Amino acid sequence: MTTISAPVINRPSATSVGTIVWLGSEVMFFAGLFAMYFSLRANAPEIWATDTKILDVNFALINTLILVASSFTAQFGVFAAERLQPRATGLSPVKWGVVEWFFLSYLLGAIFVAGQVWEYATLISHGVTLSSNSYGSAFYLATGFHALHVTGGLIAFLIVIGRTFAAKKYGHYEATSAIVVSYYWHFVDVVWIGLFLIVYVLL
Repeated sequence: MTTISAPVINRPSATSVGTIVWLGSEVMFFAGLFAMYFSLRANAPEIWATDTKILDVNFALINTLILVASSFTAQFGVFAAERLQPRATGLSPVKWGVVEWFFLSYLLGAIFVAGQVWEYATLISHGVTLSSNSYGSAFYLATGFHALHVTGGLIAFLIVIGRTFAAKKYGHYEATSAIVVSYYWHFVDVVWIGLFLIVYVLL
């Protein structure tokens, strides 16, 4: 008598689905910030024409490239997670695991945030503050909320790294955590590219 086995149903991870749904709400949040920026700009073009001259676009571009690079390193960490490799098996980056790639992503993200802080200090020294005018309010709210999201991603990287070290056996649960953190990190990177184009290129 032939036994027919039940078909295996591959359901998506609840954590992954939840993260994607949550990121959908974050899209709406940043869409609101973009709308605020354009509305304030439309009402005070003369302020924008004056204060945007203070921006160091070249510095912002370098900082942007650093953040974009961190998205690539995070994805390499995901590849390591998918092959269930928690740590490096050699010195070559080809042999790196989740810990090494995520730590490099954390370092690049931290440099980006430090660059943002330096830029804020420079703008404040020129009199552009959160309460100075509509441009200051729009700039700091848009970029500041993004910086908070990046900081949240940095904390998530540390949590994943810590869990990876603590796990007696690296399995699909730990790999899923790394993958969903990468979803979030790619999201904040894409949002920043949009912010960079709006704030520094379109001016």
